[in-house]
Amino acid sequence: MEETGTRSIEDKDVSRRKVFYFLGWGVMCLFFSAIGLSIARFFFPRLLYEPPTKYKIGFLSEFTLGVSEKFMKIKRIWVVREEDKLYVIKAVCTHLGCTPFWLASEGKFKCPCHGSGFTPDGVNIEGPAPRPLERVKVAMAEDGQIIVDESVKYRGERGQWGRPGSFISV
Repeated sequence: MEETGTRSIEDKDVSRRKVFYFLGWGVMCLFFSAIGLSIARFFFPRLLYEPPTKYKIGFLSEFTLGVSEKFMKIKRIWVVREEDKLYVIKAVCTHLGCTPFWLASEGKFKCPCHGSGFTPDGVNIEGPAPRPLERVKVAMAEDGQIIVDESVKYRGERGQWGRPGSFISV
């Protein structure tokens, strides 16, 4: 036999049995590791972090008569001020949930998806929208700012627009 260093060539030979032995143990270790990780993942809940539904939008004096688009891109709402009241309309079309836009020249909200039209107070006047736009709860805070609470909605077809909380008297 030929000697190279301190070990012989026969000692360096790897048999097929040893390869399958280590391969089998490797596969089993990977399998049980995957099961252990999936069990550990079970104990950590999946959370969805959403922005708060209650927030302040400013003082009453900041809103002039008509439709304000100040919070359209940020919160997807319109603030509408009439001579005697102020209310907030959720900018979600009641047909399929698209975002309508305000056409100041025509004095109406128009949905670009399917052509639904709404008056400045949110009543559906054209298109496939089955009902008026929804309003959200609005109130005055102690510091004089307007608080909007999107978790409370008022629907016009149910006669809820006259309820306390659906508008602020000016």
